[in-house]
Amino acid sequence: MALILSIDTATEACSAAINNNGEVQEIFEVIPRQHSKRLLPMIDQLLAEQGVSRSQIDAVAFGRGPGAFTGVRIATGIAQGLGWALNCPVVPVSTLAALAQQGLREYGAEQVLAAIDARMDEVYWGIYSASNGIMEAVRDEQVCAPELTRESIPEGWLESALGIGTGWGYSERMGFSPARTVIGAFPHAGDIATLAAPMLEQGQGVDADKALPVYLRDNVALKKSER
Repeated sequence: MALILSIDTATEACSAAINNNGEVQEIFEVIPRQHSKRLLPMIDQLLAEQGVSRSQIDAVAFGRGPGAFTGVRIATGIAQGLGWALNCPVVPVSTLAALAQQGLREYGAEQVLAAIDARMDEVYWGIYSASNGIMEAVRDEQVCAPELTRESIPEGWLESALGIGTGWGYSERMGFSPARTVIGAFPHAGDIATLAAPMLEQGQGVDADKALPVYLRDNVALKKSER
């Protein structure tokens, strides 16, 4: 297996992780508006703690969104720079899928409804099911009003699914509740590193200049606190 460095800055959280032959180590902090200052030192700290040099990295994975526009851009730019400097493939990984993987890792949930607060009275929304320890999308990811989320949920899921992510702060407007809900959850680079391993094996790594963000909406508006 490959040695994969992963990063994520798509939400209030900032994290870096290493997947070394299936062993994942991570540094994770919730530090709004400090991602650009902390991420590179965080990467250096992680590499030093694990005794790994940058030249040993086989691939770089990153949270490609959806999420806060500025945060997604930071991770994309750093992943592109690392991929170019190290001459290694870059693996863009969905932040919603990372939330779903967290649901499996921490709570053992094999059916996950992942939601990130998209501001503008909308949520980023994804539906995932576990397959061999990896969360896979059941429907296309979307950005929508909270009231529209129920339309895409497979029949019977509400009795067993886990709802995870900041988007579940809109649960009253959604008008339903899954079996379990974890609102205060953010994507983790460790879960991105886990998801990136099979993607890399399947040839989904790309050249640095082709590693692009996914916003799910064309018009992006941010609160002042996110700028």
